[in-house]
Amino acid sequence: MPSPSRHSKLGHVAVTRTLRNGAWRVVELITTPVVPADYLDVIAPLRNPTVLRARIEAVRPETENAVTLELLPGRNWAPHQPGQYVRLGVDIDGVRLWRAYSVSSAAGRKDGRFTVTVNAVKDGVVSGYLRRHARRGMIVHLDLPTGDFVLPPASPAKALFVTAGSGITPVMGMLRSALHSLPDVVVVHSARTPADVVFGAELRELAAAGRIRLIERHTRADGRLKPDELATLVPDLFERETWACGPGEMLDDLTTHWTDAGAASRLHVERFRPTVLVAGDGGTVTFERTGTVAEAPGGTSILEAGEAAGQLMKSGCRMGICFKCVLPMREGIVRDLRDGTITTATEVDGADVIIQTCISAAAGPCRFDA
Repeated sequence: MPSPSRHSKLGHVAVTRTLRNGAWRVVELITTPVVPADYLDVIAPLRNPTVLRARIEAVRPETENAVTLELLPGRNWAPHQPGQYVRLGVDIDGVRLWRAYSVSSAAGRKDGRFTVTVNAVKDGVVSGYLRRHARRGMIVHLDLPTGDFVLPPASPAKALFVTAGSGITPVMGMLRSALHSLPDVVVVHSARTPADVVFGAELRELAAAGRIRLIERHTRADGRLKPDELATLVPDLFERETWACGPGEMLDDLTTHWTDAGAASRLHVERFRPTVLVAGDGGTVTFERTGTVAEAPGGTSILEAGEAAGQLMKSGCRMGICFKCVLPMREGIVRDLRDGTITTATEVDGADVIIQTCISAAAGPCRFDA
């Protein structure tokens, strides 16, 4: 019996594909506004290439107030450079809150995972929630790594890291990734007490092995570190390429000290500037590239408000399914028109939050990169 011709095989494939696509469209019509892809997201939340998420694979306590979260990112994740940070979106009482956390693990892990270390702060909604409630299997939203608080391609002959509190987390990511290529490293770290030093045991082991020189400052007993004291502890500090991360007051003092010494180019700082956003009903929407400004009522989508103001808006459908209308929100607060979920974005060195404009309404002032 002769084998089917190539054309008949292709025809069979085309018919099968058409039937399958038609059946999928029928299922979408039946289940709208919740579509099959939404159910798949519940079963396999890391599969969606458009919405980046991560699953917590492990939670490890570091101190009484700090935990390390080991995260497995979903599709379209991009590896980080040591010292960079990511933004995590955590749903708390129906509000999606985004916070920036430095990556504390070494770069390029073979298992594809990375870690962030969360130090709970007073009145910190997200940090406190994660310290108390983060569990294996929990899903969080995720942004791609960003930030320029990184090591240079060529390792410096002398390096100095000045940190306080959770400011040690990006530095630990650098040390875990590149300590083998740094011949002379001094780490000056401040915490309230020895027990409050995040990664304290690991840092002390590195010091005992002669791989770093560690200077611990315990502020409950010693007070806050001043630049002139730092100069006494590290006499050659202006000969060193320096990375500093910690409270704003400390960074301001260091910046002034390095600038006065004519060594500002050798100091690299990481600042996080929290912004408190309160949800309301409607707001001013600004599209920064075009300069278009729209007043958007609480019941009007960002897409419709932009179009009414003359902004050229990308869109496909208007039901939150196709993801062709997404825009990066630099700063602001929006409400999902389908279920009332609040999403916020704060300006942290240009790290934007992706918003579906067709199903999101302003819940306060918003600025978009468009």
